[in-house]
Amino acid sequence: MAYEQIIYEVADGVATITMNRPEKLNAFTGTMMAEMIAAFDEVDADDDVRCVIVTGAGRAFCAGADLSGGSKTFDYENRSEDSPVGPNGELRYSSQSARDGGGRLTLRIFECLKPVIAAINGPAVGIGSTMTLPMDIRLASDGARMGFVFARRGIVPEAASSYFLPRVVGISQALEWCYSGRVFDAAEAQAGGLVKEVVPGDQLLARARELAREIADNTAPVSVALTRQMMWRGLGYTHPMDAHKVDSRAILSRGRSGDAKEGVTSFLEKRQPSYPDRVSSHMPDFVPWWEEQAYS
Repeated sequence: MAYEQIIYEVADGVATITMNRPEKLNAFTGTMMAEMIAAFDEVDADDDVRCVIVTGAGRAFCAGADLSGGSKTFDYENRSEDSPVGPNGELRYSSQSARDGGGRLTLRIFECLKPVIAAINGPAVGIGSTMTLPMDIRLASDGARMGFVFARRGIVPEAASSYFLPRVVGISQALEWCYSGRVFDAAEAQAGGLVKEVVPGDQLLARARELAREIADNTAPVSVALTRQMMWRGLGYTHPMDAHKVDSRAILSRGRSGDAKEGVTSFLEKRQPSYPDRVSSHMPDFVPWWEEQAYS
């Protein structure tokens, strides 16, 4: 499909989603949200895509929500026919139009079947930071700056970040960054566990593609898709037995697959593997093992 505020490209098994409002520092809009969700739909539907890189055009990754509406930025009343604000001013929390747009995006990234790498090339503030949390590997340029600035705007963390951020960096670090709302540099982000590596800006995309190639060239796509869901969804388990049940089903089903045969054979023959199974058609029959969640 044609996109207005992002660029979607696929080359050699790697999809790149580039937020493309450089004149606005890639400030996040409803259009950008919808287009990024659609791009992740394309990623999951395309068996040739093995990994995804998300980055920004120009000198910013994403400077946060587009605040050009001023004090009306968070005015939901006139956004849709299904307004979450009733005629008497009551708030209809269960309305679909009440949903946070950043959360719609991060939930879609959470459900993605392919590994996602964030290449944070510059300022990443507010939703610019929280959208990266359900991504699997975060790389930052040495000029990147990040911030969970919500308390300084009179709001609260969004994009399901109260779930993701403590799991990524720990509760104490998450709270300090969110309580203060301050913007911090890439070195602090790395020290706090938010990013894996800090690299010179002119090497950022090359490093992201190197990691993507390592995945795409050497691993079985169905195994990677399963692993991503096993790890992320396992964060909510209350007992290791929950993980053991899923592990056992996955090992049993994958052990009978063409991928497992190819993985062992290629290893013994000391050659590059060529895995036959595809995410679109070879996911095990016990998937999904989780209950789908609806907004209410």
